[in-house]
Amino acid sequence: MTDLPPDLPRLRTLETFLASTLARVRQQIADLERQERERQHGEENRPEPPEWMLELGLNRDHAVYVHEGGCWNAGKRSRGIDQPAALRALADGVPACPHCRPDSALGYLEG
Repeated sequence: MTDLPPDLPRLRTLETFLASTLARVRQQIADLERQERERQHGEENRPEPPEWMLELGLNRDHAVYVHEGGCWNAGKRSRGIDQPAALRALADGVPACPHCRPDSALGYLEG
């Protein structure tokens, strides 16, 4: 006993359907493989985070916090700065992030 149709027209229809389905499956596999290659390429070529960041306020004319480069609490308005700029910002009264404590990492003592 077979589960295939006994006549040629229905077998041809089934063959067409299966070929079409197989083509869609292969295309989906190719798309997912391409996405995985792109993801891996992005991870491998991601630039290093800046060593220090300065978070700016809503109007972007004053600084809100100084952060370490990988701080999870840095806002979207943060930009990378170098160590002398981070020290200068702390000396100018910009508060250090209370989560990543860049003042401790920089060895900055208030006063």
